[in-house]
Amino acid sequence: MKPEDIHITDYMRILLGEVPWSFLIEVLFRVFFMYLVLTLAMRVMGKRMAARLSRSEMAALVSLAAANGVAILAPDRGLLPVLIIAVVIIGFQKFIAWRTYNNPRMEQYAMGDLDVLVKDGVLQLECLQHCRMSQEQVFAQCRFEQIDNLGKVKRAYLEANGAFTILKNQEKKAGLSILPNWDKEFKDTQQVAANTYACCNCGYTVPNLKQAQNPCPVCQENEWNEAVIS
Repeated sequence: MKPEDIHITDYMRILLGEVPWSFLIEVLFRVFFMYLVLTLAMRVMGKRMAARLSRSEMAALVSLAAANGVAILAPDRGLLPVLIIAVVIIGFQKFIAWRTYNNPRMEQYAMGDLDVLVKDGVLQLECLQHCRMSQEQVFAQCRFEQIDNLGKVKRAYLEANGAFTILKNQEKKAGLSILPNWDKEFKDTQQVAANTYACCNCGYTVPNLKQAQNPCPVCQENEWNEAVIS
């Protein structure tokens, strides 16, 4: 379309583009067909396609969606290429699933591996940097699990599919409060652990004030708060 053919008052072009009204009936058939193809493809690729997706599953789903979108909207595109694309994607996805089942190393390369975000109440800062996650994002996930201080966290994993898994300590342990600083009313209800201080950067705890006057042995930061315990 040439620039001189575009007019802001050309409502028919804005609504329909360059196709006749009869194409809308064809669109109904195309949408129904694409819906069946996408549903069948997801059914064949397994229940994982309806849950949190791995990298390869997300790539397969996006590829199917991209192929469907062109075939629905473009009157000069046929439906058969979409079937061929779906068959190729399903076949490749099944091959990846078969290879990862028989080869754990292949699974790690294709799907990724889990990362340890918190270990024994201490943030693993290098891992957070590698995962491009902030301290507050980890704290928010812990608060979602009804955790108010890092001492309650035995392990916090970021799974390969992006899900969080948090394992709690079975015994009481002092740790850094993860409640927002502006919520002072709630923070004041937390029980302060006697003679225990927590690094504000990583959550590492020391048993006395003298050690809290030195840089943190884990992250070298020098900002400490009284640890809390539940």
